[in-house]
Amino acid sequence: MYSMGPEEFELEVARVLENLPRELSERIANVAFGVEDGFARPNLLGLYEGIPLTRRGMQYVFALPDRITIYRHPILVRCSTYQDVSRLVEVVVKHEIGHYFGLSDARLHELGWA
Repeated sequence: MYSMGPEEFELEVARVLENLPRELSERIANVAFGVEDGFARPNLLGLYEGIPLTRRGMQYVFALPDRITIYRHPILVRCSTYQDVSRLVEVVVKHEIGHYFGLSDARLHELGWA
């Protein structure tokens, strides 16, 4: 397990979000990103909660933001170096964003985001 405090971990998540391709980041709207310790969900690295873009209709107007949560402890348990953490955070963030765009787990696996 790699040791990393909450603030440094949040910076890793922010780094991934800041480095997304512009054509991707410009299409993300009404999404709240968060980081939680994740002790209660040891097998879950990230979670998308919301209605994917591919399933939204006219009723989506004035909806609360979708939420993407990245779980710190389950990621750190799987890593032994800073580079491992950096790589896994990137994969998990992109995976959850993929769900926001309506991509299946199978397609995310093909893209290397699973």
